[in-house]
Amino acid sequence: MSSAFTEAAGFPVNQASPVVSYGPMAVPAPGRAVDLEIKVSVPEAGAELPVIVLSHGHGPSNFVSSLYGYGPVAHFWAAHGFVVIQPTHLDSMMLGLREADSFEAPLYWRTRVEDVRTILDHLDRIESTVPGLSGRIDRSRIAAVGHSMGGHTVGMLCGSTVTDPASGSQVYLRDQRIKAGVLLGAPGLGDDLAPYATEHWPILSTTRFDRMTTPALVVSGDEDSNVHFSERKDWRADAYRLGPGRKSLLWLYGAGHGFGGISTYDAAETTDENPERVAALRALVWAYLRSELYPDDKSWTEAVTMLHSMSTPVGRAETRP
Repeated sequence: MSSAFTEAAGFPVNQASPVVSYGPMAVPAPGRAVDLEIKVSVPEAGAELPVIVLSHGHGPSNFVSSLYGYGPVAHFWAAHGFVVIQPTHLDSMMLGLREADSFEAPLYWRTRVEDVRTILDHLDRIESTVPGLSGRIDRSRIAAVGHSMGGHTVGMLCGSTVTDPASGSQVYLRDQRIKAGVLLGAPGLGDDLAPYATEHWPILSTTRFDRMTTPALVVSGDEDSNVHFSERKDWRADAYRLGPGRKSLLWLYGAGHGFGGISTYDAAETTDENPERVAALRALVWAYLRSELYPDDKSWTEAVTMLHSMSTPVGRAETRP
């Protein structure tokens, strides 16, 4: 099996470049419980590079849900031309703040969004600090990608809403600097949240998508469901179904919530470990973002055509205007 096939599951991608990673780097965030730390991964070569801010999930591991996780996708996207910025959100197990006396704990749903906004506010500082990055960022082409609770964060940056438990008002935090979002296994409509999740994470029960207007790719799969969150098998695809404006769906056959192991290399917690699925997902996300950030780029159309022409397809994709 060729390395090109295992890297991108046979989907067409550009030539990979060596990756330079820098971190942890502290970004000023006055009033935050601890410093906002990030990791930045950059292709060795190239100019006018688009940006991905990658938001980790709320998972059970000590370090996977932090800037130290998601290597299988972060490295790939950096190698193929993106500046990938990974924050450690306050709900990361490594910070020990999930049981803190904060109205936002344990999910820190608002601070997660503010973390991404803070990163975008400090792109000049990031660019000047990371060795070899100065003058190479294209600020007009910024995307946000998130897994699980990170998908909820990206959804809010794209315009989805929740209801503030303190004021009862709708919280709308869309950031227009983000031109495209990718929601990997994100929570669905709050109305269909199961009683267990409503009890433990009540903020999710207020999630709505009727104002989520930013173009986005929503990724889910056959086994990406859990009755503790919702009885509906397609619940994690709600942002595609309910969000207005241009949306795309990638449905991966046989995929569980870990999508084959995107959160780290050889994670025992990945119930559906499948390196080929990881390779397909990261290549398809890359193609989607290339076409969404560069309107003349046909990578997404070509990738979807190939996906549907496979003798044994790994999934299906669709787009609505």
